[in-house]
Amino acid sequence: MSYSYEYKLKCVEIYKEGRWPETPEGIMNRENFRKMIRKWVRIEEANGPYALKHRNQKKKWSPDERLELVAKVIAGSSVKSVAINAGINNGMLGKWVQKYKCEGYNGLVDKKKGRPPKEPQMKKLNRNKPRKLKKSEYEELIRLRAENEYIKAENEVIKKEIALREEKEAARLKAKKQRSSKNSEKKDIP
Repeated sequence: MSYSYEYKLKCVEIYKEGRWPETPEGIMNRENFRKMIRKWVRIEEANGPYALKHRNQKKKWSPDERLELVAKVIAGSSVKSVAINAGINNGMLGKWVQKYKCEGYNGLVDKKKGRPPKEPQMKKLNRNKPRKLKKSEYEELIRLRAENEYIKAENEVIKKEIALREEKEAARLKAKKQRSSKNSEKKDIP
């Protein structure tokens, strides 16, 4: 259920007077409603009454701002208190802390959302104008091409060596077979 800014302020004022506001109709669990009021009070005390307003646009948190909040949690502050002071959901801050613990600073950087393109290399390249190579890239390209040619030549030599070995082995086996057939002919003649 969504509550108006005025209703939230009214509930906070009643709570500060030491009373509980009436639970609205349709709310089954009165205790959850009271927890929400206590949260509104903490938000209002930490950030002022305007923090209770609904925001039309979500704020984009930079990785450095996220790191600052995560550092407070890692230093010993509770996730809930840091989130309330920052004016964000404590679940979101909890996720940032987990990502930071798993991936480090890179976990706090926004990643591109959605399904990756089918052919990412083709879409990134501009077919009309290939980009100019830097001098170091050009030198590395020349070195890699030379290395590639060397490896191809080496492979050809190895293939020829293998073919020669197989030829020699076939010739040896043929000669052995001929000798054994000659020996068997000599034994057959009495």
